Amino acid sequence: MDIRVLEKSKKMGYIFDISYKGSYFDAFDEMENKITVKGFFRGIMNSLGFTWAKGIQQGGRTDAKVSGNNCLYVSSNFTGNVQKIISDFNSKAEGKIKITGVRKTFPNLVFPDYVEKRKYIYRYPEKKILKSEQDIMSMCKELSGTYDVSRFTDTKGEKLKEHIRSVEVSFKDGELIFVGNSFMPKQVRIMSGYILTGEMTALLGKFLTLEKIYLKDEILNNIFVKELDIKIENVEIIERTEDKNFYIFYVTKDKKGEVIGKNGKNIKKLRKEYGTIIVREI
Repeated sequence: MDIRVLEKSKKMGYIFDISYKGSYFDAFDEMENKITVKGFFRGIMNSLGFTWAKGIQQGGRTDAKVSGNNCLYVSSNFTGNVQKIISDFNSKAEGKIKITGVRKTFPNLVFPDYVEKRKYIYRYPEKKILKSEQDIMSMCKELSGTYDVSRFTDTKGEKLKEHIRSVEVSFKDGELIFVGNSFMPKQVRIMSGYILTGEMTALLGKFLTLEKIYLKDEILNNIFVKELDIKIENVEIIERTEDKNFYIFYVTKDKKGEVIGKNGKNIKKLRKEYGTIIVREI
């Protein structure tokens, strides 16, 4: 992380936790003439004045009609009231997508690199299940592990260079649960078809939910929160990372020199006490 660049910029990274109903969307990624999760999100956020320079990154992609509890990451210069943006977004979205939370972190990250694992749940109607519970449990055990899963994907997935995936599959209360660090296209739906019906067929997306995105400690430790216990003269607001290793001091332009001190004397002293500090104007 280039400290000088961060200090001169207003840009921050924002992780928006979202939930969405797959029945409203034709796809996840933005596509012309299609109603997509990313496109719908972008459209409302732009209308509210929350913009970003580059694209939207995600915790996980989902197929058409698949519902999700996902994360969308953007780097933005926005300095307004994010909570109002969330409230206004949820009002405009009319239940199709809901922002359930926001976390501030460093900008310009390759966000998928910070995803530890993903959890999917397939809820197939009981009357459509053709296998016994005993057979399903046995199949779940057989398909759990780290191996080449390319037979459980489509033509697009077969063209990928890497076919090895780690997945744990279980069956509880009539639900198939998949937990893995990465999944190939349609892998979960094809596995669900194989386990529940014996057919190597991708079952309908409307019964599938991306239940949870698990983020790595590396990024969770670098979520910024307001520091309320530290008071520094001429510093208006202090934010710090969860691990307390990185601080942002927000100061007015006329007080910046006093906070930094002659030849950086004051800020050097503060860094000895608190660690890495950058000073930003407000």
